[in-house]
Amino acid sequence: MKTDLTTPQGIFGMPQHLTVPIYQRPYVWNEEEQWAPLWADIRRITEHRLASPGLSAKHFLGAVVTQEAEAGPVGAQEFHIVDGQQRLTTLQLALDAAAATFQQRELASLAGRLTFLTHNDSMFTGQNDSGLKLRHTNRDRAAFDEVMLAEPPIEYAELNHGDTLIARAHEYFTSHIGAWLDVEPDKVELRADALAVSLQHSLELVIIRLTPDEDSQEIFETLNARGTPLTAADLIKNYVFQRVKSEGGDTVEAYRRWPFETKFWETEVSVGRFATTRSALFLGQWLVSRVGREISPRSTFARFKFFTEHEAGRSMSDLLDLITTQAATYQQLTETAANSHADLDRVALHIYRMSVAQVEMTKPIVLWLTSPETNYRQSTVASVIDAIESWIVRRRLLRLQSSDLGRVAAEMIASVRDASDDEVVARVEQYLTNLQSASTYWPGDEELRTTLRTMHFYRRFSQPMQRMFLQAVEDWYRGYTSSSPSKTGIRVHRDKHQVEHALPRSWRTHWPVTDAAAEAERDDSVHRIGNLTLLTGSLNASVSNGAWLGESGKRAALERHDAFLMNRQLVKDSADGWDEVAIVKRTDELIDALLDTWRVPDGHEGKTVDRVVRFSKATTSYANLIDSGLIDVGTALVCTDGRWSDARGTLLAGGRMSYGGKTYSSPAAAARVVRGGQSGNAWYFWRVESGPLLNDLREQLLKQM
Repeated sequence: MKTDLTTPQGIFGMPQHLTVPIYQRPYVWNEEEQWAPLWADIRRITEHRLASPGLSAKHFLGAVVTQEAEAGPVGAQEFHIVDGQQRLTTLQLALDAAAATFQQRELASLAGRLTFLTHNDSMFTGQNDSGLKLRHTNRDRAAFDEVMLAEPPIEYAELNHGDTLIARAHEYFTSHIGAWLDVEPDKVELRADALAVSLQHSLELVIIRLTPDEDSQEIFETLNARGTPLTAADLIKNYVFQRVKSEGGDTVEAYRRWPFETKFWETEVSVGRFATTRSALFLGQWLVSRVGREISPRSTFARFKFFTEHEAGRSMSDLLDLITTQAATYQQLTETAANSHADLDRVALHIYRMSVAQVEMTKPIVLWLTSPETNYRQSTVASVIDAIESWIVRRRLLRLQSSDLGRVAAEMIASVRDASDDEVVARVEQYLTNLQSASTYWPGDEELRTTLRTMHFYRRFSQPMQRMFLQAVEDWYRGYTSSSPSKTGIRVHRDKHQVEHALPRSWRTHWPVTDAAAEAERDDSVHRIGNLTLLTGSLNASVSNGAWLGESGKRAALERHDAFLMNRQLVKDSADGWDEVAIVKRTDELIDALLDTWRVPDGHEGKTVDRVVRFSKATTSYANLIDSGLIDVGTALVCTDGRWSDARGTLLAGGRMSYGGKTYSSPAAAARVVRGGQSGNAWYFWRVESGPLLNDLREQLLKQM
């Protein structure tokens, strides 16, 4: 057995066959749990390389086990993959996708560097050998070989195995790498080179190489035994004490200051798809607050180590003092926010609201604002929190995506961290108002009013979220968003209040209407926010579903829940009854409360800017050629390959093609039929009869654009 720490260049750099045995499980990795986190890590270390050319970030991918096969005929050495085939398959797909993306942008040299890691040179391949360095022998073989051997640009929808996880993974990396490269059109080659270096040298793996006579099954079972894995906090703890010792510090004293060995910090918490300890979560968030970069949970330790060695500029003992101080603040805020009857300051209230919303990405902002090094006034911190929370909550009210907000929050810290107390609020607001993409923008009042007026609020949000929004409305009634003193002197307690429908969900018995149209209108109104309120406890079912007026009616029951000012106002406004008109009026009032609670700067409209589609070889379609007038519907296309010189077809509307009496979705699909099912590049396969290649027309279109 031989163990090495290596990189993709080290694993794939020599001629070889890495064989996935037939008994291995098929490929199961997916976008949410593996592809997206891996791409985020690759993007992070590449962007770090671009920002700091003299420093190289690393990312550890895990371990793989291979076993040397029995000596065979002369040629490439064969190794069987004992463990790690999912990881190696994904790496190969990412490398090939990057190479294809580079080739589409005419970066042949960079593409060749990566192709060298996925394909063996012809001198090491046999007559029927695909040339791929990684070989599947189970049901994934056809899909893997097809996508890895396809000529770019690949039309995934036209692949025979385009719906498999392997093809989808290749497409995922191709699309995301291409979009990332094109962010700065004048720096595509520079960005591609940095990405190639990261893929070759910045991803680290432990490779365990077994000899043919070693028991691979025993080793596999040992590696996958159900032990307790080390958390990021465990790794950081060990590293911190080693650094303190190497600096000549007192490790016993350092251990006494280490705050993370209590029940609070050892509690397991869930963040999206990850489960981790609260200490590991905090350390990752603290690190984001220091570096202003998004950091995945899996890379917390590696990034912490890099930060302390290259960026912190202080001793480990000093850093430990800072971490301990901020950990105490973090714990106090968390515990205070969890106390439903505590009188919360603005930061603790934010922690409570974000915990209900299951949002963790603002914690680094809180740690930055409350750091002993910032010295921001309490009122300044509160104003920054107002802006950040408004941005988050307004997007949540509209049910907009949140996957990119962690990155934006981290980059905002980096952008404004040098701001003084007098200017930090304005700079944070300016940063947020400048966000104009659909995935990050700060919604304005008009969009929220339009959406919330007809939203089935009760069905769109969980019970905890409904309570949190209605508690904010109650605080509004109590005067907590106005400049004058509060009417009650205390915010509403954050108990698990009952969310009640004023007009009951089961309304047909005691709230009849005359016709089907009125029934439809009532059903459409019953779940709007204007029909919802808070109670300290559940009403009797007969009262909850009963008539509105009368001594035993629902209005009288709500009057007894006058601890809520919203109910006093509801009772006051409904002396003559409660119906759809009243719901519309109260809906507008509660929308006012929400917009007043989570305000935007004066004049902010929250508009998004439509991105102009950037044509490239990867994005240009056959339909684009027709739309541009470079080729007409009905044009005859003939094959350029002498093996099928009699193949000809007709271009149809929408970029489809007629061939052999049948209609195909594209010239690529027709070309596959001509080639007997083999994939290839249709842009070079077809040309206009007595005219140019389709690729020449594509090049002409790109020049025009």
